[in-house]
Amino acid sequence: MAKLKRQLDRFLRRSPVLGKGVYIARGAVVLGDVTLGDYSSVWYNAVLRGDINRIVVGHHTNIQDAAVLHLADEFPCVLGNYVTVGHSAVVHACTVGNEVLVGMGAVILDGAVIGEQSVIGAKALVTQHTKIPPGSMVLGAPSKIIRPLTQKERRGLKAWAIKYVDNAAYCLENGINVSAPLHSQPESARERHPFSAMSGRAE
Repeated sequence: MAKLKRQLDRFLRRSPVLGKGVYIARGAVVLGDVTLGDYSSVWYNAVLRGDINRIVVGHHTNIQDAAVLHLADEFPCVLGNYVTVGHSAVVHACTVGNEVLVGMGAVILDGAVIGEQSVIGAKALVTQHTKIPPGSMVLGAPSKIIRPLTQKERRGLKAWAIKYVDNAAYCLENGINVSAPLHSQPESARERHPFSAMSGRAE
């Protein structure tokens, strides 16, 4: 319990840090030591729980409906720029490179490293400590590298993320179901710092 308490004091009690133009949809949960880069988005019922380690999401990255990002004691969860995490995917205590597409319902487990410009197919299971080279097509459960992506396919991955950037910008501009991170401070601290979750970490 003492170790867990130290972790929760260090990570859970932090307030998420949001970059410019970040969109969090109503019903999404962003809590604890979470950093969201500029123009990233978190959609309906997704959960980013930074309680026992840190979650870092790069810029122009989207976390779609009902996806989950979480952690392990020894591994943070780090996503690059222009990453697309599909509906109901689980991205757990791993590292995902730039311009990766994680398909719907895919699971990536602790210590895995996904190289940039790769596709993790729908329902794929990437097991612990797996290293996926850049530019790979990954399918199956347990997952296998099926083939290298073509240069055209690799260049096209960024477009999926840009579409969500535009979608999020529209929602922000029009005030559509805009939410904010959750607090993990005591009520008294929230009264003293009511906007801490939006402006940066409250130590």
